[in-house]
Amino acid sequence: MDPAQPADRVPADQTPPDGQPPVTPTGATDAVAGSGPSKGPAGGGEPALVEPAPDAAGVDADVPPARPAAGRRPAGREKSRSERSPKDMALSLLVLLVPIALLVAFYRGFLGGEQPTVIDAAPAYEQARAANAFPVSEPAGLGSGWRTVSASYRTVEGGANLRVGYLTPEGRGVQLVQSNVPPEKLLPAELTAEGQPQGPTDLGGRNWQRYTGRGNDQALVLLEPNRTILVIGDARENELRQLAGSLR
Repeated sequence: MDPAQPADRVPADQTPPDGQPPVTPTGATDAVAGSGPSKGPAGGGEPALVEPAPDAAGVDADVPPARPAAGRRPAGREKSRSERSPKDMALSLLVLLVPIALLVAFYRGFLGGEQPTVIDAAPAYEQARAANAFPVSEPAGLGSGWRTVSASYRTVEGGANLRVGYLTPEGRGVQLVQSNVPPEKLLPAELTAEGQPQGPTDLGGRNWQRYTGRGNDQALVLLEPNRTILVIGDARENELRQLAGSLR
């Protein structure tokens, strides 16, 4: 009989059965490597999968900084706006008004922005004479302060109208209307319902009638068999009389 072997001694014969790979006893591996499992390639086992500890510095760097709640403004901005004095507001308004004033001055002074457009009324008078709907009179001898700003001849219901607009030397508007539309229809259309007769006046040997008009308008009306003439506007009465008396 073979002598007894110690319990922790590995048997010398490790020959596996036929056709089987050699097997290393577990006890022997543990005895050689120690009580714990082997680590790394030198121990012959698989490397331990140990999750690294989180890096506190890295985590803090990845987290975005806290933002102020939506709808809230920084206290510094609210304070700066509330502390704006009336003087600061006046200066800001002045900065806006100065360029506007310069543009208006340039428009008026160099471009003639408020100067009326003067036209030639001759084509309208010629058209009315060619139509031969009524006798046509034209102002003569008016001063250079009178400016013609509009002129038209149009056929309307019941007849035709020759209408010429003037600016007086005082800058007021006057219209000269000559028409063969019946007076009972023409006068309400031109003077509105506010037009009321104010009595006769003699101009150049002809009998005119004074009327009131809309608003501040006044009118001089000449009634003839084949036409009616109106001189109407917000000009002074002496300017209305000057235009009416110049008709030839």
